[in-house]
Amino acid sequence: MTTQPIRSVLIANRGEIAVRIARTCRRMGIRSIAVFSDADADALHVRSADEAVRIGPAESRASYLDVDRILDAARLTRADAIHPGYGFLAENADFAQAIADAGLRFIGPSPDAIRAMGSKREARIRMAEAGVPIVPGFHGASQDTDVLANEARAIGFPLLVKASAGGGGKGMRVVRSEDTLLDAIDSARREAASAFGDDTLLLERYVDRPRHIEIQILGDHHGQIVDLFERECSIQRRHQKIIEEAPSPALDDRLRAEMGAAAIRVGQAIGYTNAGTVEFILDPDGRFYFLEVNTRLQVEHPVTECITGLDLVEEQIRIAEGHPLGFDRSALRIQGHAIECRIYAEDPSRGFLPATGTLLDWHLRERDGLRIDSGVDSGSTVSVHYDPMIAKIITHGRDRTEATRRMEAALRELAIQGVTTNREFLLDILEHEAWHAADLHTHFIAEHFGEAPEARGRQEETRLAVIAATLREIAALSPSAGMPAVRPAFRNNPRRPQEMLWTVGDTPVTAHWNVERDGSVQLAIGDEEPGAWHVVAREDHRLVAESPNGHRRALRVVPHEGGALVHVDGTSIHVRRRQRFAVAEERVEPGSCLAPMPGSVLEVRVAVGDEVQEGDVLVLLEAMKMEHQVRAPESGTVAEILVSAGQQVEGDQVLVRIDAGEDEDASGA
Repeated sequence: MTTQPIRSVLIANRGEIAVRIARTCRRMGIRSIAVFSDADADALHVRSADEAVRIGPAESRASYLDVDRILDAARLTRADAIHPGYGFLAENADFAQAIADAGLRFIGPSPDAIRAMGSKREARIRMAEAGVPIVPGFHGASQDTDVLANEARAIGFPLLVKASAGGGGKGMRVVRSEDTLLDAIDSARREAASAFGDDTLLLERYVDRPRHIEIQILGDHHGQIVDLFERECSIQRRHQKIIEEAPSPALDDRLRAEMGAAAIRVGQAIGYTNAGTVEFILDPDGRFYFLEVNTRLQVEHPVTECITGLDLVEEQIRIAEGHPLGFDRSALRIQGHAIECRIYAEDPSRGFLPATGTLLDWHLRERDGLRIDSGVDSGSTVSVHYDPMIAKIITHGRDRTEATRRMEAALRELAIQGVTTNREFLLDILEHEAWHAADLHTHFIAEHFGEAPEARGRQEETRLAVIAATLREIAALSPSAGMPAVRPAFRNNPRRPQEMLWTVGDTPVTAHWNVERDGSVQLAIGDEEPGAWHVVAREDHRLVAESPNGHRRALRVVPHEGGALVHVDGTSIHVRRRQRFAVAEERVEPGSCLAPMPGSVLEVRVAVGDEVQEGDVLVLLEAMKMEHQVRAPESGTVAEILVSAGQQVEGDQVLVRIDAGEDEDASGA
């Protein structure tokens, strides 16, 4: 194959992966071109590229998933090649073929390889033929519900219902008993059709307490296919990874070699080129089974880059240009240990419900062994239209202990103000004894934290947040223009302390304070004794305060809704100003079923007059590429339905009202 240099790359994606690809393009001297929807006009990935093209409205189907619009953007900008990133069209064989037909180069595998592995059903068949172990299950052609149900009974429970075209946990359901089987099949079909345009399902035995191990492979057009060691991706919620590391603490040299060789056999069986990942599950007895091939760059590729010293995007581009692999595989050695934490806009305490909003503050200083792959910065909007992953934090150390310590330090310092994220939960995982013991499996979160992990206790952090918010308010006071010699907050009766009324969560907190002649603030929270606090420095959102015992702390304080968002010791706390007099609040009627977040109504499952029990599913809502079940808050009769399928709704909007009825008088009167 002759080489053809690539001078410009259109990145058919958004967010952190688009920013990351643009970074490598810049280093290689390649012009980068971003595409963006109306919702992303001011996004970081747009600003990170050399050029950008608007391709449509916020809805991904009319923008990032529209092949014609993306090809038009490539023609407009005279791009040489298209990099799909991951998600959207990254594993769409028709997209890869359309790029080739347009005379452009696709920075990824061939359309045939994507087709071969894009269907999990076909992949299972081909891997079995290649002698790669597969999980027992059903991958037959029939999609009849009765056939699937009968096959499920034959496999036994628990089992997995999986979208054949899927990935990232979408279109996947764990079924533990026959009672929930039909609902799981219907739900997986809907989600698969929505996410991938293909509702084909397969069934697999559910392996108990497995580890999720994947092997990075690279193939060039000169017949070379190599593995680049493994990644451990066992820390998952909703079958979606949130922490990955390389190498896996579970593999020794023998097992590493066996799994690497199996991954290469997979690549050879389909004539694989460019970057791909072969995923396996590893059971507690050390047996591994083929899971799937992701025919694209993976979200977690940075940990492989850390331990190999390679730039996988650069290798992808060089392969697409026709070059052989740019390194000697036999010379590669695992260099230390790397960990990646995915930052999601979601609330773990509410069952990992996705969150939206504006990032008022995004801040993390550079440090040794730290890499930040972010799709956001201060001022970015996290909308309901796209996946809730907003950034990845990656650390690299000499060993797993050092990489963990560096990650803990980075997550504590990372300030994310204005949008609820999983940052604190990630810290909880890294501090857990099972993490340090490397006792990992895909049920780690459910086993140790439950389905809706409780927020960590933060009494001292709350006190410091109130102090910081109070000091910021006081420091913002300025002398009167007519009396510049008078200190801020001067009063004729300085002995009586002033008050600031705050609320943290549902808890009222009062700060008592006075400004002294030396500029210090006599400050007390609640009934505690006052002490002298000093504001040492204040710039932008950074506040350095010195306590009465001389302890200086740097905090991030961001004005918000009349109060402040305070980042302290790895925790973000919203401190609200409290009114002296009660304000009438809008009353939500009893029995109201509310939308947990903005989204689109997929299905209303009840009708007016239906009898429902507390916990019954009333409405299916789609938001941030996931399906959410909205359940009855109490038992009763459906009195009113306020939405219909296809309707867009806002967070806390009333969807259904239930009449619980009145208890009969026990006396019978």
